[in-house]
Amino acid sequence: MREEFEIAVVGGGIIGLAVAWRLTRSKQRSLIVLEKEAGIARHQTGHNSGVIHSGIYYAPGSAKARTCIAGGRMLRDFCRDREIPVLACGKVIVATSEGELGALEKLYQRGLENGVPRLALIDSGQLAAIEPHVRGLRAIHIPESAAVDFARVAANLADLTVQAGGEIRTSTELQEIRDENGGFSLTTTGGTIRARHLVSCGGLQSDRIARLGGADPGVRILPFRGEYYRLRSRTLVNGHVYPVPDSRLPFLGPHFTRRIDGSIDAGPNAVLALHREGYSRGTIDLRDAAEIFGYGGFWRLARTHWRAGIGEIVRSRSKRAFVRSLARLVPSIQASDLTAGGAGVRAQAVSVNGRLVDDFLIVEHGRAFHVCNAPSPAATAALAIAEEVGRLVEGRLNADPN
Repeated sequence: MREEFEIAVVGGGIIGLAVAWRLTRSKQRSLIVLEKEAGIARHQTGHNSGVIHSGIYYAPGSAKARTCIAGGRMLRDFCRDREIPVLACGKVIVATSEGELGALEKLYQRGLENGVPRLALIDSGQLAAIEPHVRGLRAIHIPESAAVDFARVAANLADLTVQAGGEIRTSTELQEIRDENGGFSLTTTGGTIRARHLVSCGGLQSDRIARLGGADPGVRILPFRGEYYRLRSRTLVNGHVYPVPDSRLPFLGPHFTRRIDGSIDAGPNAVLALHREGYSRGTIDLRDAAEIFGYGGFWRLARTHWRAGIGEIVRSRSKRAFVRSLARLVPSIQASDLTAGGAGVRAQAVSVNGRLVDDFLIVEHGRAFHVCNAPSPAATAALAIAEEVGRLVEGRLNADPN
């Protein structure tokens, strides 16, 4: 078994696998992907709603806006070439009160600036024709919004990486990174591996991996659990139905999403989790909890957004409160329409001053590149993010050929 590689990629989610494929397909290289779980795509990639995002929400010129638009196109092409089903169901973002109309207009203008294709601002009559059960004063219609199984995309990326000569090693947790002799010595649960260059795409563990390698990302990952309900009916909404988001927060608020299999999820909320990989309510990891409550950035964030946090907890604990939030969009919805759904955990980087880091964050440290903040729309943007990371790594390889 080979134990020396040109490049080691840590993390077998969609970002790590997209980076691995990008680096192996551009040139034949010895590359290994290290994944601590028994299989790939076990965390954010395998627990999201499957929405292919349009790029409307993100600040013009930001990495999110740039890579979401480009990545969405690349993802559709990839799925077509690999015969992966994509459900083109469209999306509406709905203003339900006069007070939301200004924010809706600003969001529409942002979408135009970002180059979101086929964007339209529609009135209540046009909204009713698209989504008969949804009520709103005005809405943004995004026909390009779609759904896909991102775990299946990740599996295809893994297959292509292996076909190109890369290796994917699961059940292999990184424990130590030592910078020595012009490369890295990586101690794992499966033994020691040497690599000249390192790319970490650790998602929920990304800040810890960066610090393990001697980098200071300047942030800490706080986990937020998103809990979903599943609609019993598949006819209550036709596509994706979203509220006008609160611009102060990176979360989009409870919404309806049609999944690739035609089922409809309602949610999520965004509750602080006390376990970075805790998908069940009440799950606590003592190390994770201690890091959260010992971090000054958390307390500064809590002082700023405590009202929103309480609202999320109430929706988590009360199905009636959750239904009320959904009824703003679909007034006819009842608690009996909902059954228990799944949950995911979002890895959200928070700075020491309590700021929710809104954009993707890549930290370079010597021969290592650490992807330290890649929440939604990272799955949509994965192939474009991989292009950017790939160029950074290849620039480093060319500057340091030996």
